[in-house]
Amino acid sequence: MTRNIFYFIIALITVVSACKKDDNAAIAERPVVEAYLLAGRPISVRVYQQKAFSDTATYGPLLSGLQLQVSDGSQTVNLTESATGTYTYADGAFLQAGKTYTLQFTYNSIAISASTVMPQPTTGYATSLTNLSVPNERRDIADSVAVTYTWNNPDSLYHIMAFKNDEVTPYFIGGGFNTPANFTVNTEKAAVYQAKYRSFNYVGTYKVILFTVNEEYIKMLTSNTNTSSQKLDNPPGNIVNAYGIFTGMQADTLGLAINQ
Repeated sequence: MTRNIFYFIIALITVVSACKKDDNAAIAERPVVEAYLLAGRPISVRVYQQKAFSDTATYGPLLSGLQLQVSDGSQTVNLTESATGTYTYADGAFLQAGKTYTLQFTYNSIAISASTVMPQPTTGYATSLTNLSVPNERRDIADSVAVTYTWNNPDSLYHIMAFKNDEVTPYFIGGGFNTPANFTVNTEKAAVYQAKYRSFNYVGTYKVILFTVNEEYIKMLTSNTNTSSQKLDNPPGNIVNAYGIFTGMQADTLGLAINQ
């Protein structure tokens, strides 16, 4: 379960790694931070060097030797560099719903910081069915509702749904649609999502993960969808004196079996 959730945290969003149109010296002074905090799970923060505009790589090199701290307002923990540029804290009990977490470290004598709130867990996550038969020829029903997901959302929190096919080699059903085996949906502040038949092109078992996320995550996600990061003058994010994202989220999972 943990592996599936973290797979989608990486796949859902690519940190904006282009910065303001300054010279290379200014670019190098600001790192890129990537941290998705899940309640009850260990902390993992990656820190990259900002890449130049001429560099076609997604990220710059990972930055080693930093001293990262995370505070919940009453307790401050020191993160350990478990791999190059990856800083972790193993006690998952530290991350709890409703608390505000602040990241702090120094890079090139510049104080870097970020804060996020761990959202409350979503309750009442349910599905209209757990087994779905999808015909090979389904043009007549492509836009019909195949399965409905509902959850409680009295506070109008943001949600992302991730559909992950668990098969090693998913079998392609066909039918003229190009939806990938794994896909994500921004449900915004809704409390229901109706998946249509055109979304399912592969036989197999799916994990359907409902992420409760914060506004900073949505801003990053929608900006990456609508704009090339290489063209951004002011990339989104919630890191002070750096780029990237430090955000809390919750996750709940249901199963779905697709067959013909």
